[in-house]
Amino acid sequence: MKTQARAVVIGGGVVGVSTLYHLARKGWTDSVLIERKELTSGSTWHAAGLLPLFNMSYSVGQIHKYSVRFYEELQEETGMNVGFSKVSNIRLARTKDRWDEYMYYAGIAETIGIKVNILTPEEVKEIWPLCETEGLLGAIQHPDDGYIQPADLTQALAKGARDRGATIYRNTSVTGIEQLEDGRWKVTTDKGEIVAEHVISCTGSFARKTGEMVGINVPVIPVEHQYIVTEPHPAILERKAKGLPEMGVLRESDSAWYMREENGGLLLGPYEHGAPVCYVDGPSDESEYELFQEELERLMPHIETAMVRVPAFGQVGIKKVYNGAIAYTPDGNPIVGPAPGLKGFWLNEGHSFGITAAGGAGWQLAEWIVDGEPTLDMMGVDPRRFGPYATEGYLIAKNEEAYANVFTMHYPDEERAAARPLKTTPVYDRLKSMGAVFGSVYGWERPNWFAPEGYSLDESELGVGVDVLTNHNYAPPLEDGRIVEKWSFRRSNYFEHVGNEVKNVHEKVGVLDMSAFAKMEVSGPGARAWLESIFANAIPKKRGRIALCHLLTVHGGVRAEFTVYEWAPNRFYLVSAGAYEAHDHDYLRKLAPSDGSVRLSAITQRMGVLVLAGPRSRDVLQKLTRTSLDNKNFPWLSGKEISVGVASAHALRVNFVGELGWELHHPIEMQNYIFDQLMQAGAEFGIKPFGIRAMLAMSVEKSYRLIPREMSIEYNAYESALDRFIKPEKEFLGKQGLLAGKEKGLKWNFATLIVEGTTDVDARGSEAIYNEAGVLIGRATNGAYGWRIGKSLALAMLQPGYAEIGTKVKIKILGTLYDATVVEESPFDPQNAALRA
Repeated sequence: MKTQARAVVIGGGVVGVSTLYHLARKGWTDSVLIERKELTSGSTWHAAGLLPLFNMSYSVGQIHKYSVRFYEELQEETGMNVGFSKVSNIRLARTKDRWDEYMYYAGIAETIGIKVNILTPEEVKEIWPLCETEGLLGAIQHPDDGYIQPADLTQALAKGARDRGATIYRNTSVTGIEQLEDGRWKVTTDKGEIVAEHVISCTGSFARKTGEMVGINVPVIPVEHQYIVTEPHPAILERKAKGLPEMGVLRESDSAWYMREENGGLLLGPYEHGAPVCYVDGPSDESEYELFQEELERLMPHIETAMVRVPAFGQVGIKKVYNGAIAYTPDGNPIVGPAPGLKGFWLNEGHSFGITAAGGAGWQLAEWIVDGEPTLDMMGVDPRRFGPYATEGYLIAKNEEAYANVFTMHYPDEERAAARPLKTTPVYDRLKSMGAVFGSVYGWERPNWFAPEGYSLDESELGVGVDVLTNHNYAPPLEDGRIVEKWSFRRSNYFEHVGNEVKNVHEKVGVLDMSAFAKMEVSGPGARAWLESIFANAIPKKRGRIALCHLLTVHGGVRAEFTVYEWAPNRFYLVSAGAYEAHDHDYLRKLAPSDGSVRLSAITQRMGVLVLAGPRSRDVLQKLTRTSLDNKNFPWLSGKEISVGVASAHALRVNFVGELGWELHHPIEMQNYIFDQLMQAGAEFGIKPFGIRAMLAMSVEKSYRLIPREMSIEYNAYESALDRFIKPEKEFLGKQGLLAGKEKGLKWNFATLIVEGTTDVDARGSEAIYNEAGVLIGRATNGAYGWRIGKSLALAMLQPGYAEIGTKVKIKILGTLYDATVVEESPFDPQNAALRA
């Protein structure tokens, strides 16, 4: 057994072997894979082998697209048949909401280069003659996908990896993983020790056990998944005898199952409510080719709907029921990327669609490990999107929820209910009593919008149109049973209430709880110099001034965004997006010097944030403090510690809504006092709370960028139009790549669009944008109705030449083309008069 390797991959399922293959293909031929039993003996062997290109995540969609193309190339390279049956995939739609979901997805697919066909019920019947089409509105079809034989695919990947020089050790158990003083990793097995620069965990159901070896919590727990294989059916055998094509993979989304042909019969895979997690403590050391006892009772509602849609399914007997473990995460997306807090340790875990994702995940992880960066924006699958709150109990509740919602409609405003409320700020109960309808980010409860007192939706407004098993389009009822929010891809019932919140902030004053912001103090004698060396913007030389600073990749893309404020000598306060706390703080820690000159302290839990915004905000705050708040003494983009009544706060004159206002960063234990003081002082000025949706609508009117939408590792910072935040005269991380990309020529330009003719819909992001000739020229990254200007807006990345002011383009929103015009950045208050008031 080797004692040295560049990289060690742990786990011989399809994901692990793909990772090994792609490392070898990148030139790391001295990479090694260790598998405790035989290849595929975990969950790969019992997978149904489907290759669904459909995914509402940009990151995962790109990964799946690569896999489907790559598997055909792999077959040619190795000469091994991977069992790829390109039979297409058809998703049925029975409701208007489902059709909206498909049309929204079609925009994602077009912008990332995945072919999607729109089918009528008659065309579905022609392709799938055993399918009853009554009640269908239509369907979408992926002509390029189908299914594959997982074991054959894995063996082909293994051959390809070996042919490129990589080594695979089977029947070898990892018993320990230890990081050495020089940063390398010692992997101890029952056959010997290997020292490597990098270790990649691809251990599937064993992920949490592997994580324990290195002291991290991997947010993965498997869920039981069952599928049924029937005896052969005469009609299918007859089709085969006639040489007719296989009917392909059929997905009845509204009944939460998939179906395809299998050896002359049918294979049915339901995603039921009540499927339990398994292997919470990991499988046994002897586990191999393991299945659980089938539970057909759980599947009966799905079986019954399958027999209605495909009567042939009920006309033959059951041949075999498979019930095996599939790894899940709280949001259903995999875990691909660097492990938080550990250098040189990587995760490729949590693959609920592992056969589809294996190729792309291995490809991107190899790019990341070898070159230092992935080539795709991987924020949607980054391991650091979860934090310490993702404990065992949380994972059990959320992973079972994620499984049960595989086929539910993924509305852009959906907020799932499991494991909530978890992290609440002191003002949570006050806001709830004022009508707050909450969402969740990084475990925190945040008010999305405020329902009027006593407001509720009538039951007649809530139906989705047909009797569906697992889908509903409304938020969970409040404690008193009222349903107040209907989810939609269109403007929904909360639209006017969000508009009223915007109006109140714009005309009077509002208050918003933004305590979920990620917060870090950077201190020490080397703090300023270090921050100056990593951020593209200059750190303000005068204490109390505020700068928006970006951390770039080596290629000049945007990795993270921070508000930087020196609140005491050599003590800097960094604020970033709450959703990316673990991500942003992990990068800071890994970049920090090791000589003790810089100290990092995460203080998110210690500091609350209340945003006070609107033309009367100065009047409200001035009643509570002796500090002068006029422009001369307290200009825009500055901050200082002030008294707020008998409490204290660092007041920062910034916000994300584009109105006069302050962010009050305060000790969390003082939050209720400060909130009550603001509400009391603001009563005469019409103060009201507002939510995240109003804030985001106002931010679009200001053309404010978000990670990973308009700012991404895929976009050069100049493409994101961040010129004013870049100081090329100084040195900073990513400078060479940034300037080289600009010199080579920018591929994209950030633009703001006014969309014409919309009445009940706005862009959400990922919509396709075309020139007047109908050629695809870009994609929307965000969108909203701009209440202050009375226009529908979209933010976009467009090909150069189309971002000029006045350019006419077309944007496709839910399948309908709308005229749009490129306008100046910040269509509301482009001179920032309100912010500077």
